[in-house]
Order: sequence, then structure tokens, then C-alpha cells
Amino acid sequence: MIVDAVAQLMHSAQMQEFLHLPTHSHLIRAGAGAVVGFVLGLVGGGGSILAVPLMVYAIGVRNPHVAIGTSALAVAVNAMINLRAHARADNVKWRCGGMYASAGVVGALIGSSLGKAFNGQKLLFLFALVMIVVGVLMLRGRGNPGNPGVECTIEKAPKVLGYGLVTGLFSGFFGIGGGFLIVPGLVGSTGMPIIKAIGTSLVAVAAFGLTTALNYTFSGLVDWPLAITFLFGGALGGLFGAQVSKALSSKNDRLTTIFANLIFAVAGYMIAKTT
Repeated sequence: MIVDAVAQLMHSAQMQEFLHLPTHSHLIRAGAGAVVGFVLGLVGGGGSILAVPLMVYAIGVRNPHVAIGTSALAVAVNAMINLRAHARADNVKWRCGGMYASAGVVGALIGSSLGKAFNGQKLLFLFALVMIVVGVLMLRGRGNPGNPGVECTIEKAPKVLGYGLVTGLFSGFFGIGGGFLIVPGLVGSTGMPIIKAIGTSLVAVAAFGLTTALNYTFSGLVDWPLAITFLFGGALGGLFGAQVSKALSSKNDRLTTIFANLIFAVAGYMIAKTT
């Protein structure tokens, strides 16, 4: 069955178009993937908020829904790659990540079903507005160092699961890994420092992204050759991003500021392009 699927992909229109692309187009795609991977490794989120506009505006994917489905797949796999580096640095709270992701997958499934039926350009505009709100909330919480020893106990479960469900709903609706929502969600629901939230968020980013990507795949809204190119670039960028994140781990405010400013910059660009 897998062999048949690979053979079908190799003879698909997407693959034929991919094989005939000039070299500079492949480099642009891989470079875009490297940027996304770097951001994922650095701040745990922002992969999809960069991947979607890069696919639409830099690479030229005409259908926003294809960009959303493809970016969800690429970001999910890149998140799993980057998770290893953060786990080795002891920046992953596995129980918290598992609880958050389990509730979020349900929300992502519902949200992605709704998102596919929504106008693509309006979806991008709403996406940008949500990004601005999240950026403001992140800046407001900059002074809180968090508790490095926090654990997700039964008492914390309702809050963690609730945040996870809502974040997953947004993640699925906008077709994103959701890291830029998950990081503040983990900080808000558990009180952990941002560096721990960044590492832990990758568990949920991978789960949300795969759920959304599978839903879009069933509707034929994933460009597989583009996703593969993104993954190659993203793996390299992610390794570098995780190293920079580790170097900044003692500067909680600086990481938060970088995270928020990244969100504002991309949101402003998307609003300008969709209005």
C-alpha cells in the first residue's frame, strides 16, 4: 500500500511540476523551510505563522488552503525534529505536553474541519488579528520568570486541558502548528518559564499539525513535494535555532520580546497583503 502511494505521488501533477522547477526555486523553498525550522527551534512557535505567508507570498502557492495544509505537515515534522534538541537540554515537561496535546488534538480536528469551509483570504486576515492579540499578551507577561520546577498535577489538569482544547481549536481552524498560541497557553495554565514552555510546546505543535495535515490530506489540500523540500531546509534551520534558544535561556524577557515582535511583524505583513 505504501509502495502504491509513493508511485502515485511520483506520477502526480505536483511531482512533475516539482521536478521541472529551476534550481533557484528549489533553493527558495528550502531556504523558506530553514527559516521556519530556525524559528521553531528558537521560540517553539511561529513556524506556521511564517510558513503560511512564505508559501503564499514568496513561493507562490495560489490556494491558501493548500498552503495551510502543507505548512501544517511540514511544521509538525520539523517540531518533532526540534523536540529532540530541547529534550536533551531538559526543557520539555512531558506530562504537561501530553495533557495539553491530548485535549488540543480534539480541538484541532474540529477546527480544521471548520477552516476548510472558510474563505481562504478571510482566514489569513483573521489569522493576523489573532496573532496581534497573542503578541500583546506575551509582552504583558514579560516580567514573570515562571517556576522551573512546575509539574502538571491532577489539580492543574482542568486548566491545562481547557487551554489545550481552545488552542487546538484555533490551531486547526487556521491550519497552524499553533506554537505561538501553545507557548503562552502553557505559561498561563502552568506557570512554567518561557524556555520550558518553548520546549514543551513542540509536543503539542507536532500533534496539532499532524491532525490538521491529515484532515487537509483527505481533501487533497497538501502539496507533498513542497512539504518535503520544506522539511530538508527546516531540519537544518531547527538545529541552529535550538542552539540559539539554549544560549538565550537565561534571558527570559529577551526570548519573550523576540517572540512577540516576530508575531507583530508577520501579522502586519499579512494584514497589508489581505486588505
